[in-house]
Amino acid sequence: MTAVLSPLGLIGRGVLSFLHTLGDITLFALRALTGVVTPPFYLRATLRQMVDIGYYSLPVVGLTAIFTGMVLALQSYTGFARFEAQSAVATIVVLSMTRELGPVLAGLMVAGRVGASMAAELGTMRVTEQIDALTTLSTDPYKFLITPRLVAGVLMLPALVLVADVIGVMGGWLVGTFALGFSSGEYLRRTLDYLEMQDVLSGLLKAAVFGFIVCLMGCYHGFRSAGGAQGVGRATTVAVVSASILILIANYVVTQVLFGR
Repeated sequence: MTAVLSPLGLIGRGVLSFLHTLGDITLFALRALTGVVTPPFYLRATLRQMVDIGYYSLPVVGLTAIFTGMVLALQSYTGFARFEAQSAVATIVVLSMTRELGPVLAGLMVAGRVGASMAAELGTMRVTEQIDALTTLSTDPYKFLITPRLVAGVLMLPALVLVADVIGVMGGWLVGTFALGFSSGEYLRRTLDYLEMQDVLSGLLKAAVFGFIVCLMGCYHGFRSAGGAQGVGRATTVAVVSASILILIANYVVTQVLFGR
Protein backbone atom coordinates (compact mmCIF):
# COMPACT_ATOMS: atom_id res chain seq x y z
CA MET A 1 0.00 0.00 0.00
CA THR A 2 2.83 2.34 0.90
CA ALA A 3 4.56 1.54 -2.39
CA VAL A 4 1.42 2.61 -4.28
CA LEU A 5 0.85 5.80 -2.33
CA SER A 6 4.46 6.94 -2.55
CA PRO A 7 4.38 7.80 -6.31
CA LEU A 8 0.97 9.43 -5.85
CA GLY A 9 2.39 11.49 -3.00
CA LEU A 10 5.28 12.61 -5.17
CA ILE A 11 2.89 13.63 -7.96
CA GLY A 12 0.66 15.47 -5.49
CA ARG A 13 3.58 17.35 -3.97
CA GLY A 14 4.81 18.22 -7.45
CA VAL A 15 1.40 19.58 -8.47
CA LEU A 16 1.07 21.60 -5.27
CA SER A 17 4.59 22.99 -5.70
CA PHE A 18 3.82 23.97 -9.31
CA LEU A 19 0.57 25.68 -8.33
CA HIS A 20 2.29 27.50 -5.48
CA THR A 21 5.04 28.78 -7.81
CA LEU A 22 2.49 29.77 -10.47
CA GLY A 23 0.46 31.73 -7.94
CA ASP A 24 3.57 33.41 -6.55
CA ILE A 25 4.73 34.47 -10.03
CA THR A 26 1.26 35.82 -10.82
CA LEU A 27 1.13 37.90 -7.63
CA PHE A 28 4.71 39.05 -8.27
CA ALA A 29 3.79 40.24 -11.78
CA LEU A 30 0.57 41.94 -10.64
CA ARG A 31 2.39 43.80 -7.87
CA ALA A 32 5.06 44.97 -10.30
CA LEU A 33 2.50 46.01 -12.92
CA THR A 34 0.73 48.31 -10.47
CA GLY A 35 3.83 50.48 -10.75
CA VAL A 36 2.92 51.21 -14.37
CA VAL A 37 -0.20 53.17 -13.38
CA THR A 38 0.58 54.41 -9.88
CA PRO A 39 3.28 56.93 -8.91
CA PRO A 40 6.15 57.31 -8.33
CA PHE A 41 7.32 56.64 -11.89
CA TYR A 42 11.01 55.84 -12.31
CA LEU A 43 11.50 57.09 -15.88
CA ARG A 44 15.30 57.31 -15.68
CA ALA A 45 15.54 53.68 -14.52
CA THR A 46 13.17 52.64 -17.31
CA LEU A 47 15.24 54.44 -19.97
CA ARG A 48 18.41 52.84 -18.61
CA GLN A 49 16.84 49.40 -18.91
CA MET A 50 15.61 50.18 -22.44
CA VAL A 51 19.15 51.02 -23.49
CA ASP A 52 20.51 47.88 -21.84
CA ILE A 53 17.91 45.58 -23.38
CA GLY A 54 17.58 47.23 -26.78
CA TYR A 55 20.89 48.83 -27.73
CA TYR A 56 23.27 46.32 -26.17
CA SER A 57 21.32 43.34 -27.55
CA LEU A 58 21.55 44.60 -31.13
CA PRO A 59 24.85 42.83 -32.02
CA VAL A 60 23.79 39.36 -30.92
CA VAL A 61 20.29 39.70 -32.38
CA GLY A 62 21.63 41.11 -35.65
CA LEU A 63 24.20 38.33 -36.08
CA THR A 64 21.59 35.70 -35.33
CA ALA A 65 19.14 37.22 -37.80
CA ILE A 66 21.51 37.64 -40.75
CA PHE A 67 22.88 34.10 -40.60
CA THR A 68 19.39 32.69 -40.09
CA GLY A 69 18.19 34.51 -43.19
CA MET A 70 21.18 33.31 -45.19
CA VAL A 71 20.76 29.67 -44.14
CA LEU A 72 17.01 29.86 -44.70
CA ALA A 73 17.56 31.04 -48.28
CA LEU A 74 20.03 28.24 -48.98
CA GLN A 75 17.83 25.54 -47.44
CA SER A 76 14.68 26.81 -49.15
CA TYR A 77 16.39 26.93 -52.53
CA THR A 78 17.69 23.35 -52.13
CA GLY A 79 14.28 22.05 -51.09
CA PHE A 80 12.23 23.94 -53.65
CA ALA A 81 14.59 22.90 -56.45
CA ARG A 82 13.03 19.42 -56.21
CA PHE A 83 9.69 20.93 -57.27
CA GLU A 84 11.10 23.63 -59.56
CA ALA A 85 9.70 26.28 -57.21
CA GLN A 86 12.92 28.19 -56.51
CA SER A 87 11.13 31.49 -57.13
CA ALA A 88 9.38 31.09 -53.75
CA VAL A 89 12.64 31.48 -51.81
CA ALA A 90 12.21 35.21 -51.17
CA THR A 91 8.64 34.72 -49.99
CA ILE A 92 9.57 31.92 -47.60
CA VAL A 93 12.45 33.91 -46.15
CA VAL A 94 10.41 37.02 -45.41
CA LEU A 95 7.39 35.14 -44.01
CA SER A 96 9.54 32.86 -41.85
CA MET A 97 11.54 35.77 -40.46
CA THR A 98 8.61 38.06 -39.69
CA ARG A 99 6.20 35.45 -38.33
CA GLU A 100 8.42 32.97 -36.47
CA LEU A 101 12.18 33.05 -36.61
CA GLY A 102 12.67 36.75 -35.93
CA PRO A 103 10.59 36.88 -32.71
CA VAL A 104 11.58 33.45 -31.37
CA LEU A 105 15.31 33.72 -31.99
CA ALA A 106 15.45 37.30 -30.70
CA GLY A 107 13.50 36.23 -27.61
CA LEU A 108 15.85 33.33 -26.92
CA MET A 109 18.94 35.48 -27.46
CA VAL A 110 17.63 38.19 -25.13
CA ALA A 111 16.66 35.53 -22.58
CA GLY A 112 20.26 34.34 -22.53
CA ARG A 113 21.75 37.81 -22.28
CA VAL A 114 19.25 39.99 -20.45
CA GLY A 115 17.32 37.41 -18.41
CA ALA A 116 20.51 36.01 -16.94
CA SER A 117 21.85 39.51 -16.25
CA MET A 118 18.67 40.57 -14.44
CA ALA A 119 18.59 37.42 -12.33
CA ALA A 120 22.24 37.81 -11.36
CA GLU A 121 21.91 41.51 -10.56
CA LEU A 122 18.74 41.19 -8.49
CA GLY A 123 19.98 37.99 -6.87
CA THR A 124 23.15 39.74 -5.75
CA MET A 125 21.08 42.62 -4.40
CA ARG A 126 18.93 40.14 -2.50
CA VAL A 127 21.74 38.16 -0.87
CA THR A 128 23.61 41.34 0.05
CA GLU A 129 20.40 42.76 1.58
CA GLN A 130 20.29 45.79 -0.73
CA ILE A 131 16.63 45.06 -1.52
CA ASP A 132 15.85 44.99 2.21
CA ALA A 133 17.64 48.33 2.51
CA LEU A 134 15.36 49.82 -0.16
CA THR A 135 12.33 48.76 1.86
CA THR A 136 13.87 50.32 4.97
CA LEU A 137 14.23 53.59 3.03
CA SER A 138 10.50 53.49 2.16
CA THR A 139 11.20 52.67 -1.50
CA ASP A 140 8.97 49.99 -3.02
CA PRO A 141 11.46 47.51 -4.57
CA TYR A 142 8.81 46.25 -6.97
CA LYS A 143 8.24 49.70 -8.46
CA PHE A 144 11.91 50.69 -8.39
CA LEU A 145 13.47 47.43 -9.61
CA ILE A 146 10.87 45.29 -11.36
CA THR A 147 8.45 47.67 -13.11
CA PRO A 148 11.12 49.49 -15.17
CA ARG A 149 12.53 46.17 -16.37
CA LEU A 150 9.13 44.79 -17.39
CA VAL A 151 8.19 47.98 -19.24
CA ALA A 152 11.55 48.11 -21.00
CA GLY A 153 11.30 44.45 -22.04
CA VAL A 154 7.81 44.85 -23.50
CA LEU A 155 8.82 47.97 -25.45
CA MET A 156 12.26 46.97 -26.69
CA LEU A 157 11.74 43.38 -27.84
CA PRO A 158 9.41 44.47 -30.69
CA ALA A 159 12.00 47.06 -31.76
CA LEU A 160 14.71 44.41 -31.75
CA VAL A 161 12.53 42.01 -33.73
CA LEU A 162 11.77 44.69 -36.33
CA VAL A 163 15.50 45.17 -36.81
CA ALA A 164 16.00 41.38 -36.90
CA ASP A 165 13.33 41.06 -39.60
CA VAL A 166 15.09 43.59 -41.83
CA ILE A 167 18.54 42.09 -41.25
CA GLY A 168 17.25 38.53 -41.78
CA VAL A 169 15.62 39.48 -45.09
CA MET A 170 18.84 41.23 -46.07
CA GLY A 171 20.75 38.02 -45.35
CA GLY A 172 18.40 36.09 -47.62
CA TRP A 173 18.79 38.76 -50.30
CA LEU A 174 22.60 38.53 -50.11
CA VAL A 175 22.55 34.77 -50.62
CA GLY A 176 19.80 34.97 -53.23
CA THR A 177 21.52 37.55 -55.40
CA PHE A 178 25.20 36.65 -54.95
CA ALA A 179 25.05 32.86 -54.54
CA LEU A 180 21.79 31.61 -56.05
CA GLY A 181 21.58 33.77 -59.15
CA PHE A 182 18.41 35.80 -58.46
CA SER A 183 18.28 39.32 -59.81
CA SER A 184 18.17 41.91 -57.04
CA GLY A 185 14.99 43.59 -58.27
CA GLU A 186 13.13 40.32 -58.76
CA TYR A 187 14.10 39.07 -55.30
CA LEU A 188 12.91 42.28 -53.61
CA ARG A 189 9.69 42.32 -55.67
CA ARG A 190 8.81 38.80 -54.56
CA THR A 191 9.72 39.72 -50.96
CA LEU A 192 7.22 42.57 -50.94
CA ASP A 193 4.49 40.99 -53.08
CA TYR A 194 3.45 38.38 -50.52
CA LEU A 195 4.29 40.24 -47.31
CA GLU A 196 1.23 41.52 -45.45
CA MET A 197 1.02 43.87 -42.50
CA GLN A 198 -0.49 41.09 -40.40
CA ASP A 199 2.71 39.07 -40.75
CA VAL A 200 4.82 41.86 -39.29
CA LEU A 201 2.34 42.81 -36.57
CA SER A 202 1.94 39.21 -35.40
CA GLY A 203 5.71 38.98 -34.96
CA LEU A 204 5.81 42.25 -33.01
CA LEU A 205 2.98 41.06 -30.76
CA LYS A 206 4.89 37.86 -30.05
CA ALA A 207 7.99 39.91 -29.30
CA ALA A 208 6.13 42.00 -26.70
CA VAL A 209 4.91 38.81 -25.00
CA PHE A 210 8.41 37.32 -25.10
CA GLY A 211 9.90 40.51 -23.66
CA PHE A 212 7.49 40.35 -20.74
CA ILE A 213 8.32 36.67 -20.16
CA VAL A 214 12.09 37.19 -20.26
CA CYS A 215 12.05 40.11 -17.84
CA LEU A 216 9.50 38.51 -15.53
CA MET A 217 11.50 35.29 -15.22
CA GLY A 218 14.79 37.15 -14.75
CA CYS A 219 13.33 39.46 -12.10
CA TYR A 220 11.32 36.79 -10.29
CA HIS A 221 14.10 34.25 -9.89
CA GLY A 222 16.65 36.93 -9.01
CA PHE A 223 14.31 38.60 -6.52
CA ARG A 224 13.51 35.28 -4.83
CA SER A 225 17.06 33.94 -4.82
CA ALA A 226 18.65 32.81 -1.55
CA GLY A 227 21.70 30.91 -0.40
CA GLY A 228 24.56 33.23 -1.30
CA ALA A 229 26.59 32.97 -4.50
CA GLN A 230 25.38 29.44 -5.18
CA GLY A 231 21.76 30.59 -4.96
CA VAL A 232 22.43 33.47 -7.35
CA GLY A 233 23.98 31.08 -9.86
CA ARG A 234 21.03 28.72 -9.55
CA ALA A 235 18.56 31.60 -10.01
CA THR A 236 20.39 32.72 -13.16
CA THR A 237 20.22 29.27 -14.70
CA VAL A 238 16.57 28.76 -13.80
CA ALA A 239 15.66 32.20 -15.17
CA VAL A 240 17.16 31.45 -18.60
CA VAL A 241 15.76 27.93 -18.85
CA SER A 242 12.24 28.86 -17.68
CA ALA A 243 12.13 31.91 -19.97
CA SER A 244 13.23 29.83 -22.97
CA ILE A 245 10.62 27.15 -22.34
CA LEU A 246 7.86 29.71 -21.76
CA ILE A 247 8.81 31.52 -24.98
CA LEU A 248 8.32 28.32 -26.99
CA ILE A 249 4.98 27.62 -25.28
CA ALA A 250 3.79 31.20 -25.71
CA ASN A 251 4.83 31.11 -29.36
CA TYR A 252 2.50 28.19 -30.02
CA VAL A 253 -0.38 29.79 -28.06
CA VAL A 254 -0.12 33.16 -29.82
CA THR A 255 0.26 31.49 -33.22
CA GLN A 256 -2.82 29.37 -32.55
CA VAL A 257 -4.81 32.45 -31.54
CA LEU A 258 -3.71 34.53 -34.54
CA PHE A 259 -3.57 31.94 -37.30
CA GLY A 260 -5.39 28.85 -36.01
CA ARG A 261 -8.73 27.75 -37.41
